[in-house]
Amino acid sequence: MAYTCPFAQRGLQDEIKLVAISLEDKPVWYKEKVHPANKVPALEHNGKIVGESLDLIKYVDSNFEGPSLLPDDPEKRKFAEELFSYSDTFNITVYGSFKGDPAKEAGPCFDYLEKALHKFDDGPFLLGQLSLVDIAYIPFVERAQIFLSEVIKYDITAGRPKLAAWIEELNQVDAYKQTKLKDPKGLVELYKIRYM
Repeated sequence: MAYTCPFAQRGLQDEIKLVAISLEDKPVWYKEKVHPANKVPALEHNGKIVGESLDLIKYVDSNFEGPSLLPDDPEKRKFAEELFSYSDTFNITVYGSFKGDPAKEAGPCFDYLEKALHKFDDGPFLLGQLSLVDIAYIPFVERAQIFLSEVIKYDITAGRPKLAAWIEELNQVDAYKQTKLKDPKGLVELYKIRYM
């Protein structure tokens, strides 16, 4: 696991053994034994290796104890799949905008989340109640919000009240609070080097 990596933030730090690795200098054994694509995170469980972060959170949801974080409602499950499908576009567009005009380039991505948050009225989360979809998006939104606010002076929640409420609600979830980024200043410096 790489602690600065948003893909790796989606884990069960109390239930599984975490192995910290450097993204810049991954050990040879990682690619050979764990994940041939050499990406993080990866999980080895019962002899099976799961290595794409969205597949990993779905695997954890269905193979570990606790209530499912995907609703039974077919309409919500369908919308969850739509949101999962959009997540790569969201991440590529938002993080790509760091080198350009974030308000113009990333703004529509945050508008998409704002609109998605209006779909269900039974709670403040993307499917109403806390779900895997929230877990999939929040690490990226968290980092983008920090970087865009600090460096570009762009407030991703301006004019997006549901997005602001969603972030605030997630900040109250104990399991999320335990995984939140511990060094926002370090992230800003890292992203300045990477994106500017």
